[in-house]
Amino acid sequence: MPFTDNFSDLSNTQGYQFEFRCERCGNGFRSAFQRDNVETGRSVLRAVGSFFGGTLRDLSYSADQWRYDRATNSPAKDRALAAAVAEITPSFRQCRGCGDWMCHSQCWNEEIGQCLRCSPSVTEEISRAQAAAQRDQIWDKAREQDWTAGLDVGTRAKVTCPGCGLKTDGGKFCSSCGTSLALKVTCGGCGSESGKPGALFCSDCGAKL
Repeated sequence: MPFTDNFSDLSNTQGYQFEFRCERCGNGFRSAFQRDNVETGRSVLRAVGSFFGGTLRDLSYSADQWRYDRATNSPAKDRALAAAVAEITPSFRQCRGCGDWMCHSQCWNEEIGQCLRCSPSVTEEISRAQAAAQRDQIWDKAREQDWTAGLDVGTRAKVTCPGCGLKTDGGKFCSSCGTSLALKVTCGGCGSESGKPGALFCSDCGAKL
């Protein structure tokens, strides 16, 4: 039987329904719901059996056992699945290249007779290649430009203001509270702090920073 690994059983106590998935795009196609008239009658039997007891109760237990069997495997379920396959098959094609079942509307190359994974559309491949080449060229052009002009890369950057704690956007002072963003270095000799950018020696004791 077709569709042995790409369908889900959506059946419930009232009837049967199955969903079949394309093995390329994953789109799902649901079969029409098939109501189980036998189950409807057995539901009535269970209700009557629980009320009257005795033989009717035993029959209701048999109905419950049938219900369990039906949920796993049964001739009725096999027939329902076969009907669902017949209903949904026109929406699918099986690729001779990979053997997978593909939806005819989105993932099938009608001209070649294979799925788009095995035989991609020429137009789509050209478009994909053009987009990839354009992306690479944009990166190459961007690398040719100097994006560091005017940036102080010699001073350690602060991403948050030590005064208000908000995120900074560069510069020497916080744009939110005006606190200086200059990095302060503590001298190991005298313990004083130096906020002068690029200073190598302490201005108070001459020790190397």
